[in-house]
Amino acid sequence: MPQGVPQTVPDDGLTTRQRRQQPVLAVHTGDGKGKSTAAFGMAMRAWNAGLRIAVFQFVKSAKWRVGEESAMAALGEIHTEQGIGGPVEWHKMGQGWSWLRANADVADDHAAAARAGWAEIARRLADEQHDFYVLDEFTYPLDWGWIDTDEVVRTLVDRPGRQHVVITGRRAPEALIDAADLVTEMRKVAHPMDAGRKGQKGIEW
Repeated sequence: MPQGVPQTVPDDGLTTRQRRQQPVLAVHTGDGKGKSTAAFGMAMRAWNAGLRIAVFQFVKSAKWRVGEESAMAALGEIHTEQGIGGPVEWHKMGQGWSWLRANADVADDHAAAARAGWAEIARRLADEQHDFYVLDEFTYPLDWGWIDTDEVVRTLVDRPGRQHVVITGRRAPEALIDAADLVTEMRKVAHPMDAGRKGQKGIEW
């Protein structure tokens, strides 16, 4: 796509502006580092454009506060206090799903919590509650069979309005990849852990 110009223009009857305004379903997958980081970078752009942001983290512990979460929370506060950018919500699986706080049994069951998280996301998509969604590490509950991939794909393809969705994680199902508008595969070439170095603050989190 040299200089941002599409190499082909489909004969779909849409104007250039209409085609540009279509919602994007993006998937960041592969074994390399940077999938979530790239998604949060896109979220920061969306915030700057005034879009309503919602992040849903699957798999990660609700007690683990990553650097991107702190940064996005600060941006959310700026929006609340100064009206700049867009509102930000951040939810983590398990006890971090605020709508499950009254049901500890579900929150402690990882598969059930993942399904509850997806049900909440599907509800919000139907209601067009946000403009930009990050479903972080969402490929894992799909890969493990906790959530039905076909149902997810149908919901995402049929989502109303102009809602952008970015999904991260290894081993993205082929059906999800086929449905996506933007797919990036992160491939590891080298990593500090290959040399026995542990993750460090400011790089890994």
